[in-house]
Amino acid sequence: MKKMIIAAGTGFLGNVLIDHFKDSYEIVVLTRGRSHISDNNISYINWDAKTMTGWEKELEGTDVLINLAGKSVDCRYTEKNKSEIMASRVDSTVILGKAVEQCTNPPRHWLNSSTATIYRFSLDKQMDEETGEIGHDFSMNVAKVWEKAFFRFETPDTIKTALRTSIVLGKKGGAFIPLKKLAQFGFGGKQGSGRQFVSWIHEKDFARAIEFIINNEMDGAVNVVSPAPVRNAAFMKTLRKTVGMPVGIPIGESLLKIGAMIIGTETELVLKSRNVIPKRLSDAGFTFGFGDLGMALGNLAS
Repeated sequence: MKKMIIAAGTGFLGNVLIDHFKDSYEIVVLTRGRSHISDNNISYINWDAKTMTGWEKELEGTDVLINLAGKSVDCRYTEKNKSEIMASRVDSTVILGKAVEQCTNPPRHWLNSSTATIYRFSLDKQMDEETGEIGHDFSMNVAKVWEKAFFRFETPDTIKTALRTSIVLGKKGGAFIPLKKLAQFGFGGKQGSGRQFVSWIHEKDFARAIEFIINNEMDGAVNVVSPAPVRNAAFMKTLRKTVGMPVGIPIGESLLKIGAMIIGTETELVLKSRNVIPKRLSDAGFTFGFGDLGMALGNLAS
């Protein structure tokens, strides 16, 4: 059986990938928790995402390495949090790169998390991998430094892919659960102007896209997003319909800022217009099982 290593694979996306690949790969998860073997025969190996302590031996002869490490951006952008957001992404990428470089038989394919937030706020242009415009603010600069750290390593025997992933919607994690609750409580109206685009992807399409990228040996940056970004107002309207709530109180930008301060997050997560499309996936022939938002939300709500 082929072998897959998932660094920082105990969270939402890690579990989505484990569930998808567990029957076709031997899976080893690098975790800050204790080393053990789970009931479903998944191996968990301790690492600190900064230093080599023996976990690096697992990379020898592995088929796929996926790095999901990174502090959540669902927090206030204090200087401390900004430093941790940057360091958690870059440090894990650098130590994995050093480990790959010293392997006698390195991983065949290394996929490293990135983000669709690397592109500028856009109401006017769809951003693809070829013509997308990368901007300059904290989040975009994190993404740029992250990808630079990833691609700086010379790995002639290892394919490298940066996963520019959008908001992943899942039944047990991601953005769907809090948005669903918001709509059920009657606050599922547009957020801010409602004109900003939302780039999203269903959890099953996320996992299928990763499999497609591996099978087709796609390298470089790949947008892992659904084919149809939608405006926030339309997204929330579809969500209200899905949960059976006929009304939704809109939340203006000023109220969003107050709410973000109260719950310890940033308004950027809902106000930035992420108008991103999966050109490389589409051109390569990938088909989405949940490319339609109504179908995707309906499946998640069932």
